[in-house]
Amino acid sequence: MARLGTVLVAISATVLATGPLPAAAHEKAAPHEKAAAHGKAAAAHDKPGNTATARVWLTTPDGANRLADRGTVPFGAAGADVPTVVVDPHRRFQAMAGFGASITDSSASVLYRLSPAARDATMESLFRNGLSYLRQPIGASDFTDGPAYTYDDVPPGQTDYALRHFSIEHDRAQILPLLRQARRLNPELRVMATPWSPPAWMKTNGALAGGRLIDSPAIYRAYAAYLVAFVRAYRKEGVPIDTLTIQNEPQNRTPAGYPGMDLPSWQAAEVIERLGPMLRSAGEKTKILGYDHNWSEHPNDAAGTPPDSVDDIDHYPQELLATKAAKWIAGTAYHCYYGDPSAMTALHNEFPAKDIYFTECSGSRSSDPANTFSDTLKWHARNLIIGNTRNWAKTVINWNLALDEDNGPHNGGCGTCTGVVTVNADGSVTRNAEFYTLGHLARFVKPGAVRVASTSFGTTGWNGRVMDVAFVNPDGSTVLVAHNENDDPQAFAVRYGGRTLEYTLPGGALATFVWRGQSADRPIAPTGWTATASTPGDASPAVDDDASTRWTTGTGQQPGQFLQVDLGRVQPVGRVVFDTGADLGDHPRGATVTASADGRRWWTAATSTTGQFTEADLRRRPVRHVRITLTGAAESWWSVADVRAYR
Repeated sequence: MARLGTVLVAISATVLATGPLPAAAHEKAAPHEKAAAHGKAAAAHDKPGNTATARVWLTTPDGANRLADRGTVPFGAAGADVPTVVVDPHRRFQAMAGFGASITDSSASVLYRLSPAARDATMESLFRNGLSYLRQPIGASDFTDGPAYTYDDVPPGQTDYALRHFSIEHDRAQILPLLRQARRLNPELRVMATPWSPPAWMKTNGALAGGRLIDSPAIYRAYAAYLVAFVRAYRKEGVPIDTLTIQNEPQNRTPAGYPGMDLPSWQAAEVIERLGPMLRSAGEKTKILGYDHNWSEHPNDAAGTPPDSVDDIDHYPQELLATKAAKWIAGTAYHCYYGDPSAMTALHNEFPAKDIYFTECSGSRSSDPANTFSDTLKWHARNLIIGNTRNWAKTVINWNLALDEDNGPHNGGCGTCTGVVTVNADGSVTRNAEFYTLGHLARFVKPGAVRVASTSFGTTGWNGRVMDVAFVNPDGSTVLVAHNENDDPQAFAVRYGGRTLEYTLPGGALATFVWRGQSADRPIAPTGWTATASTPGDASPAVDDDASTRWTTGTGQQPGQFLQVDLGRVQPVGRVVFDTGADLGDHPRGATVTASADGRRWWTAATSTTGQFTEADLRRRPVRHVRITLTGAAESWWSVADVRAYR
C-alpha cells in the first residue's frame, strides 16, 4: 500500500469502529448469518419463473441498519414514475472469483490476542458463507508485528541461489492456522499471494526497503524459484495459491520504512518468463497476475521514474502485456489509492482476453472519527463494491482483515488504516464499515456468479444518483447491489423481465436485492453502435452503454428533432427502447420510430412512451438503422441516456 496518510484522506476512503461488539457472544448472532438464513427462505419461496418478490438487506450511514434484513418487496406489472434500473440477465460480463481481505502478519497477531472462542466466533462471522478470496503477503509487509522478513534471509554479503535456507516456519504459528480455518469455514475460499520484497540478497541495495532486483539472469531465476517454493510450501500446508503477483506496488520506489521495491515492467517480464514454466513444471496451477498497483500512477511515483522505465508511466500494465511474458500472465491486479476504476475497463478493452482483479484498498480514519463509518460506507460502496465490479474486476479485496485500536501493529507505512474488524483491548471485536460493504457482495454473490447488464445512473466521481451492479448466481438467483449517492432519500425502481419493483433508499445507503425468476428478454449487445442527431454535438453518449451519461438536445423539444442509431449490421430486432435515464422530465412528449435495413427505405414501427421509456415494436424484421423523431413540443429538453435493442 502507498501514501495512505495523504491519498486516502483526500479521497475520504475511511474505516473505523462505530461501537464495540462482544466477540464471543454477539458475533454468533451476526446480521450476516441472519441474512444468509433469510436468503435461503426467500429462495425457497420465489421459485424460478415466478419473479414475485425480492428480499432486501440494507446498511445506512448512521449505522442504524447494518446488513439489516428489510423483508421483501413485490414485483408488479405496472411501470414506475421514478428512475428505473433495467436488469438484463442475458447480457453477461466477467465471472466473479470472490471478495475478501488479507490476513496480514498484523491481522493474525491481533486475532491471536482473542480467546480461542472469541477468535473462532470472529472467523465464523467473516468466512462462513461470506468472504471468499484472500490476498496473502509473501513475507513481511508494512503490517507486520515484528521485524521485516522474507522466507530466505541470510547474513549480509551472503547469497542462497539454491534456496537451502528457504522456510515458511514463521507462518506456521498463526497465519497458516487461520488460513486453514478460513478454508474450513468456506470451502470455496481462494487465496492469492504477493511479495512486498524479494530476499535482500537478490537486490541492488541489499535491503528489504527500496532498491531493485539485480539485473542478472541468475537472480531472475532465483526469484522465480523462490516464488515457486512458496507456492509449493503453502500447498503442502493445505493452502493452495490460486493467483500470484511478483511485486506489490512495483512503482512505489520509496516505501516509508517497510519492504518494497522498484520493479519496472521489463524486469517483471524477465521474472515471469522464468516463473511461468517453473510453475508448470512443478505441477502448480497458480495463475500469474501483473502490475498489482493503482488504477493510475500516483504523480509522486511518476516523478521518480528512472530513465529506463519512462514507458511505464501510466502505462505499466500495457507495457507488461506487450512483452513475451504475456503468454504466462492471466490478468492484471489493481489498487485503489490513485485514479479511477474506469482504468480497468480501458485495459480490458485493449486486452479483452486477460482478466482484471482488484486486490487492495484500505480505509483511513476520518478527521472527525464520528464520521468514519459513514464516509467509508459511501466511498467504498461506489468505488469498490460497485465501481470495481462494473469495471470488470473479478475480485474486490480489502487490505487488513483485522487490526487493533491503534490501527496496528505496523512497521512504517500507514498509521491511520483500519481493518475489516477491530480487535479491542478489552477482547471485544468491532465490525467496521468494510465488514458491511464487503458483506453486501460476499454474502449474496457467490464465486462463479456472473455480472450482468444493469443500467446505473450514479458515478464513482459522485453525481448524487443511484448507482448499481447486478449478478446472476450459479443457482440462478439474481442479485442487485444499489447505492444512493445522495444524502437525501431517493426512490427508484428495478425492471426485470417486464416486471417492476419500487424502493426508497435512505440517503447514502447501500442495499442488496435478491430474487429468483427468469427473464425472456434477449438483449443485443451495443457493440459497434453509433448515433447521430439533428442537433449539434456528440450523440455517442446515447449508445455508450452507460446510463450515467446522456445525449440531449440542449433546448426545448420541437417536432422534427431526431436521434438515429446505426446498429452496425443488419440483424433481426424484436424491439428497441429509448431510455431517458434519471432525468425523467426529459422524456419525449410525442415521438415516432422508423427503421431501415439499408438507410434508404424506412418503415414506421408501433411506438409507445411510458415515462422514462419509449419503446418500438420492430417485429423481428431485418434492421440496421433506427430513428426516433419528436412529434410534440415542450420547454423541457429531450434526453436519451441509453438505447437498448432486443431480439
